[in-house]
Amino acid sequence: MFRPEDYDIPNADIAWCPGCGNFGIIRALKMALSQLNLPPERTVIVSGIGQAAKMPQYVKAHMFNGLHGRSLPAAVAIKMVNPELVVIAESGDGCTYGEGGNHFIHTIRRNPDITNIVHDNQIYGLTKGQASPTTLRGQKTTLQIDGVYVDPFNPIAVAVALDASFVARTFAGYLDLTVEIFKQAIQHKGYALVDVFQPCVTFNKVNTYEWYKQNTYILPSSYDPTDRDQAFKIATDNRKYALGVIYKNPNKPVFEEQLIAYRVDKTPVAYRGLKV
Repeated sequence: MFRPEDYDIPNADIAWCPGCGNFGIIRALKMALSQLNLPPERTVIVSGIGQAAKMPQYVKAHMFNGLHGRSLPAAVAIKMVNPELVVIAESGDGCTYGEGGNHFIHTIRRNPDITNIVHDNQIYGLTKGQASPTTLRGQKTTLQIDGVYVDPFNPIAVAVALDASFVARTFAGYLDLTVEIFKQAIQHKGYALVDVFQPCVTFNKVNTYEWYKQNTYILPSSYDPTDRDQAFKIATDNRKYALGVIYKNPNKPVFEEQLIAYRVDKTPVAYRGLKV
């Protein structure tokens, strides 16, 4: 059985600010990987650019650090050539929903068997506090000094509307909940979105740990995540933000399983020799 510390990188020079919500996410991920007993050599973490995207450098596993907004296509390609790997794409709300918004939409459509963890601090933390796609309307930032004048992007509603096969949200301050949702997402067969509220203690003084505690609630155990109509109502109700598994469609076909390369030969493409 693997322990959370088995995924540590010795003497890693972690660049996050003290108190950053990213520390809660990385701790939860290591705990989830250990509880699922996943060997580091079977796990791949793919990221784009940003503070959140530094995470693969701090976890003992295979890693691919790509361009801004381009974690998802790389993750899909890795899963295609070797379906035996556990592939986790992770990055921030700006990288995933802004620069990578087109990939976000079409990855949902394809439904590859990958987990997509989004560090959602509702700000651009690496480039010093500009509004991100999820920054609240009216919030003042280092660039939007008069306040943001457009509505925030709603990734949960978009994912449910596109019939993503697993849609969840959690808060980095709730360790046990985050570990459980990560485990369910990794075990899910198909695309799994986990949007993680993650305070940026330096550049976002609005969406603090206390703000998230006051403005979220955990879905009850009686909630049925397969009810898409109910899931969409919850996803679009922003009076308080729901935490938990919001929607699941376990019957959606998985992308790589439909590829012609695997219809006859199930051997991962990565293991096949070149044919001349």
